[in-house]
Amino acid sequence: MEWNIIVREFVTLWVVIDPIGTIPVFLAVTVGLETAQRNAIALQSTLIATGILLFFIFVGQRLLEAMAIHLEAFQIAGGLVLFIFAMTMIFGESKPEQETQEVHGDMHHKVVFPLAVPSLASPGAMLSAVMLTDNHRYALTEQTITAGIMALVMLCALLLLLMAGPILRVIGMAGASVVSRVMGLILASVAVDNILHATVTFFGIPVPP
Repeated sequence: MEWNIIVREFVTLWVVIDPIGTIPVFLAVTVGLETAQRNAIALQSTLIATGILLFFIFVGQRLLEAMAIHLEAFQIAGGLVLFIFAMTMIFGESKPEQETQEVHGDMHHKVVFPLAVPSLASPGAMLSAVMLTDNHRYALTEQTITAGIMALVMLCALLLLLMAGPILRVIGMAGASVVSRVMGLILASVAVDNILHATVTFFGIPVPP
């Protein structure tokens, strides 16, 4: 695989995984936790997301084809899930101290949703994993290289999440609440954009320049 292709795939996976955009989501769901707990959640969520994307790299296309599911339908479904989560970020109550125990009790759920899915292993990332490793176009060696590139992006995501503690100390709980709502609006926009793009692609609707 040529270097320009490797760089292109890295940039593509970086954009769809969006490690930087995951930081506000991570802060929102781990606010009030100690550093060791946040680090453990960061590690677990990135490992789960990596496993999911590896699954889609090597098995995803065969699974979707076997079930006769269009990639666009998969993208629309993921966009709807992302939109629902964005609404909870915008309209949900901020986490005062008396709600901290609720966060602790539900932390295993938080590791999977929304951190691993759909923040890191987003519908766009799953779709890109399938498209970048098309079985009809790429050999197993090329698919393995793509898997390594994805793992490198996820490592960068883990490092950024581990640095989220100092960020939280700077902005405080109030700042985390504000960031959560702002990111919720951005995530809602991304979700709607994914749904519109998949709809246009599926129906072949011409898009004006």
